[in-house]
Amino acid sequence: MMYFWFKAFHLIGIVVWFAGLFYLVRLFVYHVEASQQPEPAQTILKTQYEIMEKRLYKIITTPGMIMTVTMAIGLIFTKPEILKLGWLHIKLAFVALLLAYHFFCGWIMKRLEKKECQWTGQQFRTFNEAPTILLVIIILLAVFKKSLPLYLTTLLVFTLIIIITTSIQLYAKKRNRNQEEMQKATQK
Repeated sequence: MMYFWFKAFHLIGIVVWFAGLFYLVRLFVYHVEASQQPEPAQTILKTQYEIMEKRLYKIITTPGMIMTVTMAIGLIFTKPEILKLGWLHIKLAFVALLLAYHFFCGWIMKRLEKKECQWTGQQFRTFNEAPTILLVIIILLAVFKKSLPLYLTTLLVFTLIIIITTSIQLYAKKRNRNQEEMQKATQK
């Protein structure tokens, strides 16, 4: 019975953790793009984004990560034989990448607060897609386990990367076009 409790809270932790990661980097986008606003709006927005980023990271994202990892340890404790399975080692390697992403986001947050971050909104939009790719891979490994079709999965992941990259580029072009039109309209 404990296995199911650990699994349920592991899944809840994953949902909370990913929701936090997705929104955190979106806040980074808004934070750096606030620099394009005139004063006093720029300072007000950046201050507000810093507060939101800290609260999201400390109150939602990090506790979600801790719950996910703790419950995963509980799952392994209840069924230690799963440590012998190769697919789990691969999954754990991707989880390690996700943990690195999480702590890197914390580092970026500190750099933004110190006004030392040189990333653009476009770079953060691209960076924001990394957990999507990791989520897809981790979930596929968890569902298919050792029967995961490697060729099909690799094709799926690369297709997803291409779709995401293309979408980001198209969105950037659309945003630039809209900004140019707004500037032209205000100049008239």
